Amino acid sequence: CEIYTDVDGVFSADPRVVEGARLLDEISYEEMLELAATGAGVLMSRAVEFGRRYGVPIHVRSSFHDRVGTWVKEETMEEAIVRGVSHDTSEAKVTVAGVADKPGIAADLFEPLAEAGVNVDMIVQNVSRAGATDISFTVPKEQAAAARAITETTATAIGAEGVDVDDEIGRVSLVGAGIKSEFGIASRMFRILADHGINIEMISTSPVRISCVVRSGDAVEAVRHLHAAFIAPLNTEGPVNEGPVTEGLPL
Repeated sequence: CEIYTDVDGVFSADPRVVEGARLLDEISYEEMLELAATGAGVLMSRAVEFGRRYGVPIHVRSSFHDRVGTWVKEETMEEAIVRGVSHDTSEAKVTVAGVADKPGIAADLFEPLAEAGVNVDMIVQNVSRAGATDISFTVPKEQAAAARAITETTATAIGAEGVDVDDEIGRVSLVGAGIKSEFGIASRMFRILADHGINIEMISTSPVRISCVVRSGDAVEAVRHLHAAFIAPLNTEGPVNEGPVTEGLPL
């Protein structure tokens, strides 16, 4: 299956913000799904899922020239520790404070959101203190107002202390099949962000992804530092973005 776009293929980061972003020769379905879910716009998740389900390799190429592009497939020749760095500033964070720490509360909180069609992404629950905890989750910014209204009603019903909505967040993610088997990736990511004064507000992981929620104004800087540390030293050959890209929406 060939998909033609207005970009050369899948990059190791958004080349509009990372000058050294590299065009990837290949990437696994699993890695591409994670990148698509965390800010990469070159492929829709449904297209990648379709390819994985039926074992159809996807060739992402430019409509404007004959360069090789990127293959999305089941197995890749090399299991990169970190394949790409993505970022997304399209979400808001909702925090419910003072939630009773007992069975059924999480269901009471999220069922009304699901019934209203609110798409909840990252969820973090703090350690319980004195029988109460805080629960934070992210939603698309366009659904933040609806999420607030629904959650405030639920918070009153379950006796929570209050609801806060923050729409000035950004998510930065490391994605790579090698993350699940390589020690120290998370701690190194956290240290890099800390060394550059970037505070982590939430953390979420999967076998091939580590995501951190930061201030939206810090997201681009975070991507640049993480790409420089995890990807740039490993790539000495291959196409490199040498300047700003003004067309398309790659990683």
